[in-house]
Amino acid sequence: MTDKERSTARNRRNRRIATAACWLAVTPAAAWTVLRLAGSDRGPLVQAVAFTPYAAAGSLLPLALSLALRRRAAAVVAAATALALIGAVAPRAIAAPQPAAGGPALRLLTANLLKGEADPARLIDLVRTHRVDVLAVQEFTPEIATELDRLGLDALLPHRVLNPEVGTTGSGLYARFPLGEGGFRRNPGFLFTQAYGTLAVPGAPPVRVESAHPAAPYAVHMVPEWRTDLRGQPPATPRGRLSILAGDFNATLDHAPLRTLIDTGYVDAADAAGAGLVGTWGPYDGDLIPPVTIDHVLVDRRIAVRSAAVYALPGSDHRAVLAELRLPAAV
Repeated sequence: MTDKERSTARNRRNRRIATAACWLAVTPAAAWTVLRLAGSDRGPLVQAVAFTPYAAAGSLLPLALSLALRRRAAAVVAAATALALIGAVAPRAIAAPQPAAGGPALRLLTANLLKGEADPARLIDLVRTHRVDVLAVQEFTPEIATELDRLGLDALLPHRVLNPEVGTTGSGLYARFPLGEGGFRRNPGFLFTQAYGTLAVPGAPPVRVESAHPAAPYAVHMVPEWRTDLRGQPPATPRGRLSILAGDFNATLDHAPLRTLIDTGYVDAADAAGAGLVGTWGPYDGDLIPPVTIDHVLVDRRIAVRSAAVYALPGSDHRAVLAELRLPAAV
C-alpha cells in the first residue's frame, strides 16, 4: 500500500470515527427531546424528566461537536434537538404579561417542612419579613405546629385549617384573613393530606386555596400513585371561583400530568414571573443531584403574578416559595 493509499484509508477511518462520535453525542439528546415532547414520563423515566432543564443546556454540546467536526446531518438533528429542549424550558426565565387585576395584593408562601424538621424560627422570619398573608405547609407535624404558635405565628396568621400528623402526611393552611369552608382531604397515592379553605380577602372575590402534596415518584412502583394524585388535584375553574394550589407537587413543568393540571386554567407563578428555573428541592445532604423545581404556586389565570422567589429553609430538603399576587377586584 502506498503512502497516499494509507493516508486515504486513515482519513476515511477518522471520518467514520468522527461521524460515530457525533451520533453517539446527538442520540441521547434527541431521545430526551422525544420523551419530553411526547409526554412519555412513565416508569423509571419520570425521575429523568425532572432534569430536562439540564438536558436542554447540555444539548448545545452535541451541536458544537457536530459543527466542529463538520457533520452536517448530525448537526441538523442536534440543532433541532437543542431548539426543542431550550424552547420548552427557556420561557420560564422570562416574565410573562399579566392580567389587569385591580384588586388587593396577596402574598403566599409554601413550604415542605420535612417531617416537621424545618427550622420554625426561619419560617416565622419569612412570614414576618415578607408580610405573608397565606402560608401553606406540607409534612406538617404536631410538634412544629406547637412550636410555630409558640414563636408567634398565631398572632401573625390567626386563621387556619390544620391537619398535623406524625411523619410526612400532615398539611396546613394559615392566613391573615378569614378561612371558610375549611377541611382536608387525603390523597389515595401515599396518603398525604391536603388542607384547604376559602379565603375572604377584603375587596376581592372568594379564593379557594389548597396546600398540595401529591405522592412522590421516588420508585417505579409509586409512579401510578403519583399520576393518580396529580389527576386528583382540583382543576381551575375559569368561569367560577378563583383557585390557588400551592405546595410540593413532586413534579416539574416538564411532567405531562402537571402541565395537564395547569392547562385547566392555572398559571405557575414562578414561571409567570420569570423565576421558573430556580430549583426548590436539593437534596442538600451531599447527594450529587442538582436542584429541581417541584414546589409550585399555581394560580387562577385571572390573578396577576407580581413576583416569585425561592428561599432556603434550614432543616428541610425543600426551599420555600413566595409568590406575590394581585387578585381581581370584587364585583
